[in-house]
Amino acid sequence: MNAPRGLPDNDDKTVIVSGAPGASASFVTHNVLPAGTRLGEFEIVGLIGEGGFGIVYLAFDTSLDRHVALKEYMPSALAARIGATQVQVKSARYETMFRAGLKSFINDEARLLARFDHQSLVKVYRFWEANGTAYMVMPYYKGVTLRDALKAMPRPPDEAWLRALLTPLVDALAVLHAANCFHRDIAPDNIILLEDGHRPVLLDFGAARRVIGDMTQALTVILKPGYAPIEQYAEVPSLRQGPWTDHYALAALVYFAITGKTPPPSVGRMVKDSYQPLAKLAAGRYSERFLKAIDHALAVQPAHRPQTDQAFAAELGISLDDASAGRTARGDMGGAAALARRRIGWTLAAACGLAAAAALGFFAPKLLPRAPVSADAGHAASAPAPIASPPAAAISAPSAPSAPQPPALPPYSPADEFARIVSLADPSFAVKAEVPLARAVAGHDRLRFTLTSNRDGYVYVFAVDPANQYVQLFPNELDRDNRIGANKRLVLPRPSWPMEAGEPAGANHFLAIVSSAPRDFSALALTHDSAFASLSPDAQNAAAAARTLTASPFAGVPSCGSAAPSCPVAYGAAAFKIDVVRSSR
Repeated sequence: MNAPRGLPDNDDKTVIVSGAPGASASFVTHNVLPAGTRLGEFEIVGLIGEGGFGIVYLAFDTSLDRHVALKEYMPSALAARIGATQVQVKSARYETMFRAGLKSFINDEARLLARFDHQSLVKVYRFWEANGTAYMVMPYYKGVTLRDALKAMPRPPDEAWLRALLTPLVDALAVLHAANCFHRDIAPDNIILLEDGHRPVLLDFGAARRVIGDMTQALTVILKPGYAPIEQYAEVPSLRQGPWTDHYALAALVYFAITGKTPPPSVGRMVKDSYQPLAKLAAGRYSERFLKAIDHALAVQPAHRPQTDQAFAAELGISLDDASAGRTARGDMGGAAALARRRIGWTLAAACGLAAAAALGFFAPKLLPRAPVSADAGHAASAPAPIASPPAAAISAPSAPSAPQPPALPPYSPADEFARIVSLADPSFAVKAEVPLARAVAGHDRLRFTLTSNRDGYVYVFAVDPANQYVQLFPNELDRDNRIGANKRLVLPRPSWPMEAGEPAGANHFLAIVSSAPRDFSALALTHDSAFASLSPDAQNAAAAARTLTASPFAGVPSCGSAAPSCPVAYGAAAFKIDVVRSSR
């Protein structure tokens, strides 16, 4: 099949508009939506970049009061803007190609990215179809592309800088590869170093571009010579794609950083390999181990490269997060042993009809003050990352970027994790808990608290008692109606399941989450052996091991079902404490 007239014959390089987003430029096409255009709750502020297959805008989320990056599927060779926002295929002969690209944009890029939660992967807040096309909304990260950062350096980066760059990137790839997903487009212009700390984030999966390129057999549309390994040029059984495919591109990136040029194109290397090993070119400036690891990953034949992320990391001398191999938004941490039923913390009052047949478990942690949301709280915070390079006005290229040093994950304790979940929540999603009795007498006082939220949502409440017994208080087997209206009061427990303070005495800590979408907590391996699901100490430890800097398994993940056109990820949270004391009588 011949490529449609006008299909880009190079990579889908995003054109950056100089000046502030929305600045005029002669190369901005009529396909670009003007500032002020409304797409649902999002208002276009200006243009970030326009490529051959999509347009990225700076937009304002009017419901959450924050700026985001909004990407529109717009293959300019196949479709054009009709009217204010509508997109229409130019010709019936392009319809199949356009639809295939649209499906890939949604399923292979937006929906795929929404599954993962890693500080070096772009987070997708929301995606949907409308106006004959599709959109996805992401964080808007301020930073500089790796390409520009390297260009600004007076000399090649040293080994420490490169290791600090590679560690989170290989870790992010381990998350993708564990789900049998591959990036397949790693290059210096597809990595952004964030303003705060220069943390690298992988951009542009370009799924629609690859699908359309495959259908038109226009390989130059989807491949970057020097970075693309041989298996991306041909579908033959002996040249399978796998983790080693991304390793090659990442190693080519390091080669470029050290030498200032890319390795020879892999197709030419199959005929006559003119590759010059870094172990010779850069000997003495970097450790032999590091250079040999890069050379190994740049072997022409896939079978001759490291086959796993763990093997590649070991050769580089870097450590991966132990949880990376299985970490996705819905990672399964295995089952936990069933908890024996026992009376703890608060028990159902007799009016419930079940007496002590079910009980709550709370642990007694000390609450931490709410921390400000940082750049590492990426997907639940405010600033986002386009699948395109940021505008020049939003970035400042450092002359010599310092080595990225991601902050350490704090040690796990249930109490601190409740506080951390509050700090990771969307700051514009205000959840408030009011407790009329902060001190309850065992055997006398009943549990009561009131929740309010500035947005409609679904409520989830967890509690832990002084004996470290952890339960999902709400929703439960007795009460599944967990909706809350914006600015409405929800008083819990409801009259159908009153609860009375009981032993053990001490501090009982609670976490209330209000989420825009229903949340799935199956990864916690909760035990459903009574009216209230519980979490054993072993299951707590398993969940703690799967934590990341930007997410907590204890907060669950949004779950809207496969039929839903989009699934919002925003949530708010509040933590509070009730001290149970023994009666003095």
